[in-house]
Amino acid sequence: MSDLAGQVAVVTGASRGIGAATAAMLASAGARVLRIARSLPGGSGSGFNDFPCDLTDSAAWQSTATRILAEFGPPGIVVSNAGAFMMKPLHETTQDEFDAQVEINLRAPFAVARALLPAMRAAGRGTFIHIGSVADHSAFSGNAAYAASKFGLRGLHEVLAVEYGGSGVRLCLVSPGPTDTSVWDPVDPDHQPSLPDRASMLRPGDVAEAVLFVATRPPQVHVDWLRLGPV
Repeated sequence: MSDLAGQVAVVTGASRGIGAATAAMLASAGARVLRIARSLPGGSGSGFNDFPCDLTDSAAWQSTATRILAEFGPPGIVVSNAGAFMMKPLHETTQDEFDAQVEINLRAPFAVARALLPAMRAAGRGTFIHIGSVADHSAFSGNAAYAASKFGLRGLHEVLAVEYGGSGVRLCLVSPGPTDTSVWDPVDPDHQPSLPDRASMLRPGDVAEAVLFVATRPPQVHVDWLRLGPV
């Protein structure tokens, strides 16, 4: 029997990149995976239950979360992965662009946590994983809006880890370095000497394996923060 057999896992931003790889990894380990993403059509099939939802729409997310808890109960695993990436220097970043980064990278994870963590604590179990970034602990030029949102996410994680300590719910922040996904398409790092080329980046599956590692630790083991990067 798999480590995750019988567990319900919720993965946000699950339609592509790290989220899609994580959903597939958890499903292959036996979990019943509920995928959340704006672009998913909804329904079930191929081992997944899909919920189309824009996490920046508070009412839509609350409705989705209520449905998940009613139909599946408190999840055993939550991977709060949905996010967005932007590289611009401060003077080129508009207020709207800054707000959009905070909306999806910080406000939405807060909403996901607020909707699901109390039910997990009531059940006395579960693993809640935030997907952070190398930019949640290191400063890089051109990252003002993105880094502000990810540093904020790290702060949210650290407070929640304290608040939920001893509850049976484990919280972990997984902070990957540059990962080769479509978010790099507009940046074209292969033609920017200051950035790593895509061939040397992590792959989405590398991050998914880190998530699986965290989710399958024995109940007495708490992985608070996991940093990973390319060699």
